[in-house]
This record gives sequence, structure tokens and C-alpha cells, in this order.
Amino acid sequence: MAETAKWYVVHTYSGYENKVAQNLEKTVQNRKLHDLIVDIKVPTETVIEIKDNKKREVERKIFPSYVLVKMVLTDDSWYVVRNTRGVTGFVGPTSKPIPLTEEEVAKLGVETRQVEVDYAEGDNVKIVGGPLEGFIGRVEKIDLQNNLVSVIVSMFGRETPVELELDQAQLVTQ
Repeated sequence: MAETAKWYVVHTYSGYENKVAQNLEKTVQNRKLHDLIVDIKVPTETVIEIKDNKKREVERKIFPSYVLVKMVLTDDSWYVVRNTRGVTGFVGPTSKPIPLTEEEVAKLGVETRQVEVDYAEGDNVKIVGGPLEGFIGRVEKIDLQNNLVSVIVSMFGRETPVELELDQAQLVTQ
């Protein structure tokens, strides 16, 4: 009965996000807890900041004061995370942390899921999601990195390129 690891949100002191992540990683290595605490992330984004008429790219935390931890919730893993210096607690009711749902994980973009497709450039696909659901089109380009596929759809007698997520198109089988 191996439990699967889920993402939990840990609240930290402001400005301690990276330190908490480093301390947790060190503790996981020292105590060999890789099977309990699987991943630790401080979500950041790169933004362009203009200061003194100079543009520069800076990395900014998307959720200041929060660290995301993928772990199997046990008394041990809870204790290790909760007692890491800089951690003020888990997000959720006081007694038990609540894991993020699959939808929340997907929206946050914390985990990159590799979508495998059974179609290739030039194949005909049926659109199975989004506003053009039901339309048939021809695959022009597949971008696995960004989880996108470009499909040429015939609408109103014109060929129109549309960009979809990889799982919004299915191979048309004759």
C-alpha cells in the first residue's frame, strides 16, 4: 500500500522561501527521506524590471512566503517539514495539511506533464477540447516543449491555423 506523493503548500517567513527549500533538501539528504519528500519548489517567474532607465531581467517569486513540497504525508514527513527553520506551518486546517488538487497543480504549472501524442505533422486530427471541439484539422506543427499543437482547420471556406494543447487533439482513424 504505497501512498503516492502529493503537493502541499508550506507557509514561511517572508524572504525565507529559498532558505527553507535549501534546509529541507539538506534534511532529506541527511536523513535519507527521498521516498517521503520527493520534490521542493519555490515557484518563480522572470520579469523585466525597468530601473533608472535600464531594463533588466529579474526572477520574482510567484507566491511570496510559500514553498511547495511534494511528499507522502506521514508523521515523520510532517514533523521534518513543520520543524524546518523558517517554516510557520502548512496551508490547511491546523490539524492536517490539505494537498493541492490535480487541477490546482496543473494551473500552478508546478509539474510538467509529458503528453504523448499518437499523431504527427500532416495527420488529420479531431479537436476534442476548447471552443472548436468537433472540428477536424491537419496538424501543421507539434511543440512538445510548450505542450502545443498547431492545427489548420477549414472554417467558412478558409484555412485557419489554431493553436491547441496537445491533449485537445486526437488522431482521426479511418
